Amino acid sequence: MSDLKIRGGKKLKGEITPAGNKNSVLPILCATLLTNEPVTIRNFPELTDVLKLVELLESLGSKIEWNKEDKILKIDNSGFCESFGEEGFPLGMRGALLLLAPLMYRHKELEIKEDIGGCSLGIREIDPHLDILKGLGAKVKNNSTLKITIGDGFQGGNLWQDYMSVTATENFLMAAVVAKVKSVMDNSASEPHVQDLTNFLISMGAKIEGLGSSRLVVEGVQELKGTDFTISSDHHEITTLLALGAMTGGNVRVKNAIPQYFPLINNTFAKFGVEVKYDGDTAYTKSNGKLKVVEPYTKNLLQKVEAAPWPYFPADLMPLMMALAVKAEGSVMFWNKIYEAGFFWIPEMIKFGAHIVMCDPHRVITYGDKPLRPATVDAPNIIRATVALLMVALTIDGESTIRNADTIKRAHPNFVENLTLLGADIEWID
Repeated sequence: MSDLKIRGGKKLKGEITPAGNKNSVLPILCATLLTNEPVTIRNFPELTDVLKLVELLESLGSKIEWNKEDKILKIDNSGFCESFGEEGFPLGMRGALLLLAPLMYRHKELEIKEDIGGCSLGIREIDPHLDILKGLGAKVKNNSTLKITIGDGFQGGNLWQDYMSVTATENFLMAAVVAKVKSVMDNSASEPHVQDLTNFLISMGAKIEGLGSSRLVVEGVQELKGTDFTISSDHHEITTLLALGAMTGGNVRVKNAIPQYFPLINNTFAKFGVEVKYDGDTAYTKSNGKLKVVEPYTKNLLQKVEAAPWPYFPADLMPLMMALAVKAEGSVMFWNKIYEAGFFWIPEMIKFGAHIVMCDPHRVITYGDKPLRPATVDAPNIIRATVALLMVALTIDGESTIRNADTIKRAHPNFVENLTLLGADIEWID
């Protein structure tokens, strides 16, 4: 594990291009298994989670050529294995649930022998994914192991999710596009990365209606073809870079900033007196001097940032806005309506001197613009929470350390190097 050494207090300035969206790359790479024709994926980021999936696919017979410098990956699955043998489905790796539908399409039968895990944010449920597969014609038996079969293929069906699960929606899409009849999902997720996967499948010949909405209608096709597709920019990284420009009093310009996804995010920036402006698709922030929380018209209420499934404000962006709130004069209530453990990393932020009160597992109140000091903190196993600690450390004069910060590499390739190009004094320490 590596630590991050940060010597803060410097204004970040310059122009930067964000990485491709990690949350798009994983399902899209899995979806390439739906065809034996060659597929080219551009703006493909080099991330630890992605590396593991690439290694797994190669070990199972996929032929992969990855030009990491040009961010282009080419994959040919025509030699993919026909079964997993005695070991069963490799569920132990992060993101493996996204392989369920593509592997069922290829193998028609899967046996799962490992327990289901999770991460620091909460348990990752397999039940919604099994419900999706069953709703599209699969049969599930659970004795000493979990066995899933689909006979001669997915049949199609109508489904209504309990909640807007991103990965369950993605498994639905990957199964429904090759089902025998039309399928409909209500209460589907619509995050940018879900839209990326949808556009990728459409480029392969899939017939999907309802892009970006909570109702997806899919007409199954007999087969999908190869394609050449470009991953969209990571809206998490764009938000981080824009916030850092405002927090450090600098001027960071972010290229390929996908403004079509940012109206609500920009409105949230405005709650801290930060205006996001655009020069074409290049975004930058403009603030009127000192960061200050905008007081609501209803004076007896605190300013609020509430996170829920897209198109609501994304829960993954909440730590980044909390970092901004620590620097802004005024108080804000943050309400995470998704993760049951989304705020358990707050004690690490408090080590910098931040004033934050945890009301319950889902709500905290920040009291910003308090004196901050350098500190040594421990990174949680949560990508954006670790990034938030880094953001605050970059604004503090003096040297801070974030121990075991490798989790950043799971979503942001060359992140530290890019921040250095913007003027940050930061380095990895092994």
